[in-house]
Amino acid sequence: MPEKHAVKTDKAPGAIGPYSQAVKSSGWVFTAGVIALDPASGEMIGGTIQDQAHRVLQSLKGILEAGGGSMDHVVKTTIYLTDLKDFAAVNEIYGQYFNRPFPARSTVQVAALPKGAAIEIEAVAYTGF
Repeated sequence: MPEKHAVKTDKAPGAIGPYSQAVKSSGWVFTAGVIALDPASGEMIGGTIQDQAHRVLQSLKGILEAGGGSMDHVVKTTIYLTDLKDFAAVNEIYGQYFNRPFPARSTVQVAALPKGAAIEIEAVAYTGF
């Protein structure tokens, strides 16, 4: 079995359950789903879907950096939205955080997310080391 190491950073909210912010194994970084929690307070941020998307992607960036990677190492993301009407707004923000070639991506609507979040994103990155 390959070794696996928990990734932890204060640039993203801490886990709110029995899981890691991310796990690194054999050059891969697998993040947990990230919602728009303020890293300092652990509380949900208010505001628009754009505000939540920025907070989520900033947290993902911090987690990936703590795992030895960057947004450029992301090969796959999954976005969970409580309302697919937010897709265009989220897509615009998402495009500000990734460069070509863009990661593969799935986006799905869900009934609810933890703490009343409107968006959750998880990522898989390959750091090669």
